[in-house]
Amino acid sequence: MLEFKDQMNTVIRLEKYPSRIISLVPSQTELLYDLGLDEEVVGITKFCIFPENWFTTKTRVGGPKSVDFEKIKALQPDLIIANKEENLKEEIEQLRQIAPVWISNIETLEQSIEMILGIGKLTNKIQESIQITNAIKLNFSKLENLKKYSCLYFMWKDPYMVAGKDTFINEMMNYFGGINLQKKNRYPIWDFPSDKTPELVLLSSEPYPFAEKHVPFFKEKYPTAKIVLVEGEYFCWYGSRLRDVPNYFEKIRKEIDEN
Repeated sequence: MLEFKDQMNTVIRLEKYPSRIISLVPSQTELLYDLGLDEEVVGITKFCIFPENWFTTKTRVGGPKSVDFEKIKALQPDLIIANKEENLKEEIEQLRQIAPVWISNIETLEQSIEMILGIGKLTNKIQESIQITNAIKLNFSKLENLKKYSCLYFMWKDPYMVAGKDTFINEMMNYFGGINLQKKNRYPIWDFPSDKTPELVLLSSEPYPFAEKHVPFFKEKYPTAKIVLVEGEYFCWYGSRLRDVPNYFEKIRKEIDEN
């Protein structure tokens, strides 16, 4: 019997390394692909858009917060991979009746690295996970001496919501050189208080798809701020994509600093 502990300190017991895996988290789906688990992954969510070939060929089992239990049962998984924030607790409890569920809980880069190594052990891809985490640590170590900007990160509209403290996005904002003006936890509504004016406004491509047409609204609200559209996956995905985050940050920061 194999035993593993997830990031909720729950012990997962498996008779053998998993051969039929369902992933309910887009960033962790991409990680499973980069670990070389093409044959083992049998189900993903409708939001697991990367890698593209998995999105078009793997069975989709609903969304992270609206799973299709019948589809999951039919796939006969021996492991389900979920996340504390992205999946509903009540659904996870139901999923435990189908197969063991390994849950990640991530707010920091360090916890992301722990998750990648943990899934590497869980799937017998230890060396692959070490290679990924070594690349992440090396690339992030090169991010230094960035000019600091007071910042807001908008991720939803109607109502307008921003990333607050105790979020992985907040952690990435710090590495980006942003000083978050939202001091509340999680994802509070932002009512544009007159006493808080950011130097930089980041408009995310997900979960709400902010686009160029939304820029004038924010420019009216904050005439002196720099308004920047960013790819949300580089701020909120905590899997193997983290290897590419520093390069993306440096590219965007160069454009910001020069304008």
